[in-house]
Amino acid sequence: MLGFQPYETFQLLIETGGVDRTNTLLIAACDAYARRGKPTVPEMEQFEVLAARLFPTAGPQARAKGAAILGRAEVLSPALERLVVDNIGEDLIPFLEGATELSDQTMLDIIARYDVMACATLATRADLSNVVLAKLFQMNSRKVYRALAANTLITPRGAYLSALARSAQMDHLVAEALGRRDDFDAALLAPAFFDLSDAHRVKVIQAFANRTTPAAPISRTIEQLSVASGELTKALMKLFSENRRPEVTRLLAQITGLDEVRCGQIAHDVTGASLFVILRAFGATAYDGLKVLIYATSHDSERSRALADFATLFGAVSPESMAYLMSAWRGEVNLLELSKPQHQPFTQPSKRTAMSPAHNPVVEQAIEALAKIGVRRAG
Repeated sequence: MLGFQPYETFQLLIETGGVDRTNTLLIAACDAYARRGKPTVPEMEQFEVLAARLFPTAGPQARAKGAAILGRAEVLSPALERLVVDNIGEDLIPFLEGATELSDQTMLDIIARYDVMACATLATRADLSNVVLAKLFQMNSRKVYRALAANTLITPRGAYLSALARSAQMDHLVAEALGRRDDFDAALLAPAFFDLSDAHRVKVIQAFANRTTPAAPISRTIEQLSVASGELTKALMKLFSENRRPEVTRLLAQITGLDEVRCGQIAHDVTGASLFVILRAFGATAYDGLKVLIYATSHDSERSRALADFATLFGAVSPESMAYLMSAWRGEVNLLELSKPQHQPFTQPSKRTAMSPAHNPVVEQAIEALAKIGVRRAG
């Protein structure tokens, strides 16, 4: 068999040769099988019987070496996969990463051991069945969920979508991984908004463009305020222009109902993304809102592009949707309601092109004029 004939010779050597002879035979047999290419069914069955005899009687180092060699074979039956997994030791992770195919039973056996690193490696594979996926999603492990979130071959829908969205609220790395995906509704990342990178915060806001949202509990707070949008933007512009961010924090806490720590984050967010949410929720227009953002945001080379993005968003997202986003920050809404057909965006943005900046001449002139004012104030 496989270059070693006859097969009965192996049996005799195993029975009479001792551990050293068994070690040699194990490594030689595994090497021969790995070099065989695609064995016939009888050859594979015969090797399974032989390997099952050799592995238990060989020494630890020989078992690990033999398993590593066997793991490179082109075809492994579930029984041989199990021998590899059980004996390969420290090389288990590379084996799980490189194996062309793995049976469901092998993967389920690994998951049953609750080996977190091994399970996280399985979660990156392309050949995961629904049975295996269900078991992986049942694991209470951040490493596993990070791998699942980054695996673009897993379609986030149904129970998987719900599990990933909940995990994103607890782990910023899961949220970031989901933020990089085009097939995940970024609106579901709203509770993790303040843990996201700058670009992904804007992506969350863009996900609310041209879509209706359920009634937001915080809308009642906004409606009860006597302050007009114009008065609010004028007060915020004055405070930001004088860099009185602690007072901005107190003002936001008074008018939004958000806790002071969150309001402090918004007041010190130099990207302007979280402040945009507040401004639009209170009905600020592009012109008035940009007056505030020009003073609140950092003065770097990306500012004009960011302002153009926000100018577009003032027209694309409704005050009601931004109020809903604020309510998500407070944990008052069930974001999975956004998955219902009636709350999907009216027009799906192209995956090939990002949301284009505004081309309204009035808005563009306002940005240019405000930028000049900002530069003079900064100087």
